[in-house]
Formats: sequence, C-alpha cells, structure tokens
Amino acid sequence: MEEKTVFIVGVKESFIIRVLVKKLKEAGIDAAFVKAGVNTINASLEGREDALLTYYMDSDEKIPHEILSFLTDKLTDEGRQFILIGDAADTRRVIDNMPGNLIYKAFTRPLNNDEFVKTVSDLFGKIEAGEYKKSILIVDDDPTYMGLVRDWLKDEYRVSMANSGLQAIKWLGKNGVDLILLDHEMPVTSGPQVLEMLRSDADTKSIPVIFLTGKGDKESVMQVVALKPEGYLLKTIGREELLANLRNFFKTGKVQV
Repeated sequence: MEEKTVFIVGVKESFIIRVLVKKLKEAGIDAAFVKAGVNTINASLEGREDALLTYYMDSDEKIPHEILSFLTDKLTDEGRQFILIGDAADTRRVIDNMPGNLIYKAFTRPLNNDEFVKTVSDLFGKIEAGEYKKSILIVDDDPTYMGLVRDWLKDEYRVSMANSGLQAIKWLGKNGVDLILLDHEMPVTSGPQVLEMLRSDADTKSIPVIFLTGKGDKESVMQVVALKPEGYLLKTIGREELLANLRNFFKTGKVQV
C-alpha cells in the first residue's frame, strides 16, 4: 500500500479541520484539506485508491444533494468507505440518504480527536489486511491454470480456489463470495451443472458467475451464453485483459467480450 493519506472535506478550512490534519500527521498519516465540491473531491481521489475520505460538516451544515449523489456513486464504484463528522441531526440526515455500507463511522461533534485518529488507523489496518477487497472463487479442475489465475488476481482481490464443482458447492455453504470464475468443462460435475445447482439454491442463486471456457467457436459460445451467466471469458485471455474485465464487471456489472 502507498503512503496513508486522508482527505478532509469541508466548506472551509476551519480551525478544527486544521487540528485534525495536524493530529493525523503526528500519527504518521498524511492529511490534507479538500474544499467541498464534486470536482475538487473527484480530483483528490483520482488515481488514489489508497486514500481515505472524511467529510466534516460544520454547525448546521448539510452536504449538498449533488455531492451526496456523487459520493454515493463514487464510493460504491470504487469499493470505498468514508468517515462522517457533524451534528447529530446532520449526520443522521446523511445516514438516512446513503447506503449504510458506505459510511465506516459517523462522529458527532464535539469530536474526540484521539478516537477519530484511532478510527482512521483501524480502517487503514483493515484495508491493508484485504478486508475490503472483492472476493473471487475460481473453480477449475486444472490446478496449474487455476494457480496462474490466482497469481494474476491476488493483489487486487481475495481469491479462493476449488478444484471441482462439488468442492465449490461445499465451500460456498460456509463462505460468501462476490464472484465465481467457473470452468465450463470439468469432469463429474460440469460448469453448467454447477451453475444450475447454484441458481436452484436460495443462498447462492444471486452470486454472479462468469464462465471460463477454452472453446471460442460460435456454437460453443452460444451454448455458454444460453445458460445466462453474468459473462464468459476465453481461457486464452491474458492477465491485463482479465483484470480489466473484472474491474469493469465490478463497476458496471458487465464483461467486455
């Protein structure tokens, strides 16, 4: 992970914000003030997947609707969370108008500066431990290929592996996952059979599935598409193309084939 950075957003760089920036820097965390605005917030976060966002609302200050909408989309697309500071009524208004999973913690003023710094440090620790990475289960009977794909993905995602459809079903009985990369052709239980089992179970029917297939001819592709997975990828795909497809999938729900 790159240098820890926190951007504190506010209408103006108040004394309290300057104190928070100073406290964070004393704790070894880089921090800077960002003036509230869609363009300024977006510019500060651009290319900074390592950075955290804190929104500080001064007395009787509300987050404008356009900023709230932007933050909801931006944080959702990039898998981020942010920290909120403000009066009880103002923070409650934000909480009621945003998905709860986007707000890591909401502080009410007067703020306990030490508790805030500790919360930021704890959140960075969780990010470094991979708790906020999307999770992917690779299902393939070829251990060499499966290991290769895992190596490609492990820096950006939490990756698990299953060498058969039945092992995957058993694993999913105890674990959650954001996406399954499923081999189409496997002995005993084929990829289509695994997909059918997943779709027939209430606990797994909504898990996105992308097929990995070694056959690129039209007939084979049409057979895969007819099963209505979230997408399919040829096994000839390279590392960068696979990563680009997965990033696009988690952002838009679509695979570029």
